[in-house]
Amino acid sequence: MQSLWMPFTANRSFRRAPRMLVQASGMYYRSDDGRSILDGTAGLWCVNAGHCREPITRAIQQQAARMDYAPPFQMGHPLQFEAADALARIAPARLQRVFFTGSGSESVDTALKIALAYHRARGQGQRNVFIGRERGYHGVGFGGISVGGIPGNRKVFHGALLPHVDHLPHTHDPEHQGFARGQPAWGAHLADELERLVQLHDASNIAAVIVEPVAGSTGVLVPPQGYLQRLRALCDKHGLLLVFDEVITGYGRLGAPFAAQAFGVIPDILVTAKAVNNGTVPMGAVLLREDLADTVIEAAEDGAIELPHGYTYSGHPLAAAATVATQQLYADEGLLERVRRDAIDTHWEQALHALRDAPHVRDIRNIGLMGAIELHARPDGAGRRGHDVFTRCFELGALVRCTGDTIALSPPLIIERAQIDQLADTLRQALRATP
Repeated sequence: MQSLWMPFTANRSFRRAPRMLVQASGMYYRSDDGRSILDGTAGLWCVNAGHCREPITRAIQQQAARMDYAPPFQMGHPLQFEAADALARIAPARLQRVFFTGSGSESVDTALKIALAYHRARGQGQRNVFIGRERGYHGVGFGGISVGGIPGNRKVFHGALLPHVDHLPHTHDPEHQGFARGQPAWGAHLADELERLVQLHDASNIAAVIVEPVAGSTGVLVPPQGYLQRLRALCDKHGLLLVFDEVITGYGRLGAPFAAQAFGVIPDILVTAKAVNNGTVPMGAVLLREDLADTVIEAAEDGAIELPHGYTYSGHPLAAAATVATQQLYADEGLLERVRRDAIDTHWEQALHALRDAPHVRDIRNIGLMGAIELHARPDGAGRRGHDVFTRCFELGALVRCTGDTIALSPPLIIERAQIDQLADTLRQALRATP
């Protein structure tokens, strides 16, 4: 216990009462004391097809035996091209170029670098301002923290963040949006704050606007009706690149391959990771417009490296094999559309909102197969009640996620209605047992 410093974890508390997972299959983990734990979070928003799916594990095993690693710089291997083709087939229109990374954090930093390189390649190198959003989460690289807007993630590193960054206001207002089912009707006008930021910084200096279509890690903040469409229109008006961070919303979470398709708003760059290969081997990707990539590539001298950027594990053979197998599994089982096609989202919505009368509930939000139950904070400190509900759910046989006093939920896409009911019942028991 003393050797490991765990990420995003209260380490001293964990050592006093460890929670250990030792096995997984389908919708369930197994704890070290032999209990089945219903996975209400798809691991960490990533195991969309359920755990230990045989086609994916077989592909990884076979690739590990065939070729464990290949250098990504100046060399290629067939699977990385096959994986890129698989993503391009399901990508929103125009986003047909793929750059592989090792995580969502790396994907965000890559997207920011591509935006800068694109503007520089077309003679507008002064465009170096990024617009993020309050309460946004874009990973833990310095670029992602800079455009992100969660104070607790920024304060320790504030002095080393990117200098040319501003933020839109977040979209959540419980007074006008409380207990909204799906997209709230109020709040589209919040996108108009981009006009003020354009006037402040001047459009000629702004490289890109980056937002999560649904802000996940901060507690599932669903975009108001018309909000994303307004952002797209304003970016077009002022010549700004629009970047969607779909690390959480990608691969069927909203009943479409990506949230961009579910909302009918296509960005210029799309950031992805996690469920790209069902969370099996670290992998991320940036999908972008072909003309953005071509502009950077064609601006360089022949034979020169066009983008001085990449990672040791970009397009890693095992990760690529897992990606190809995962995308095939999604297609074979129709998982990218299942949430909407089979009305799983409707049953999910009903089950979550039935908890409105449970103790401590302040708000409930949902969209697709994502949900959040926001709790009233206790007098002894913000986040304590949320953490207690999280630990009680684990004791009762369900894994949920707490972010402050909000319980966030995102089960695998294979979840059945009875398992949704089981998860909701567990939450009700935990809420009743929590002071």
